[in-house]
Amino acid sequence: MGGFFGAVSDRDVALDVFFGTDYHSHLGTRRGGMVLFDKKEGFQRQIHNIENTPFRTKFERDLADFRGHAGLGCISDSDPQPLLVRSHLGLYAIVTVGIINNTDELVKAYLSDKGQQFLTLSSGRVNVTELTAALINQENDLVSGILHAMEVIDGSMTILILTEEGELIAARDSMGRLPVLIGQRGMLRIYDACQGRLPVLIGQREDGYCVSFESFAYHKLDYQDAYELGPREIVRLNAKGFQTLSPAGKQMKICAFLWTYYGYPNSNYEGVNVELMRYRNGAIMARDEAERGGVPDVDFVAGG
Repeated sequence: MGGFFGAVSDRDVALDVFFGTDYHSHLGTRRGGMVLFDKKEGFQRQIHNIENTPFRTKFERDLADFRGHAGLGCISDSDPQPLLVRSHLGLYAIVTVGIINNTDELVKAYLSDKGQQFLTLSSGRVNVTELTAALINQENDLVSGILHAMEVIDGSMTILILTEEGELIAARDSMGRLPVLIGQRGMLRIYDACQGRLPVLIGQREDGYCVSFESFAYHKLDYQDAYELGPREIVRLNAKGFQTLSPAGKQMKICAFLWTYYGYPNSNYEGVNVELMRYRNGAIMARDEAERGGVPDVDFVAGG
C-alpha cells in the first residue's frame, strides 16, 4: 500500500506537504519522499528510508531547505519515490500508488526499442513508478500518456504529478480501487465570537488546494472537502482551482478493505466514513452470529 499528498497555493506549502504526507504514515513503512517546486530554485527533493525512523523525524531536518508554492509527498511500501523525470513532455515529479501485474511484459516491450533504459534497484527489479513514467512518456502529452498507461497496465495505478509550471495533475486508477480527494483551503467560515448571540462571519480568500489519499489529512490542515475524483478521472490543480482534464469512467471497483483495515477511522471514501462502516460491519456480524445462536450472554461491551 502507500499514500500521497500534494498542495498548490500562492503561498509556501512546504509545511502542508510535510504534515499532509506524515498523516499517511499508517499506509507504508519503507520509504518516504517529498518534492517542492519554486520558480527560482526549481525542484527540491528528498527521499528517506523510514523503516526504523518515522517520516516526521526523518524529514524535519529537511524543512529548512524546502520552499515552493507547489509540492507533493508520498509514503511508499515499495520503491523509492517521488522520481524526477525529464522527457519530451518536460521535467516533472511523479509518485504512484498501485500494483502492476504485467511488469516483465511491459519492460520487455519498452526495451525492445534501442536507446531505452531503466535505473534498476539493487535487487534488479524495475521501479514501478519509473515504469509508469516511461509509459506516460510514450505519448505526446501528460493526459494522453496517463490514459495510455492505464490501458496497458494490468493492475491498478493511481498517479500524482508535479509539473515545472507548478501545477499538480492527479489521476485515479481506472477502476477507482483507491480514493483521490481534493481539499480547498480558505472557504467561508463562521466564528461564534459571542457564545451564539452574535455570530461573526469572516470571509477568507481562497489560498490553495490539495489532493490526498486520506480526507482526514487535509481536514487537520484546515482544508475543506471540495471534490472526489471518479474512476479513471484526471484533474489538474493550481492555486486558482482545479479542472477535469479527462472525465471519470462508469465502472467502479473500490477496495472494500479500505474501510475494514487500511483507512484511518475519521476518513471518508465515496461519502462513507471509515469508523461508521466498521460499526455497521460489527453490527451485521453480531446479528448473524445471534441468529446462529452463537452469541453468549455478556455484561459489558467495550472497544479495545
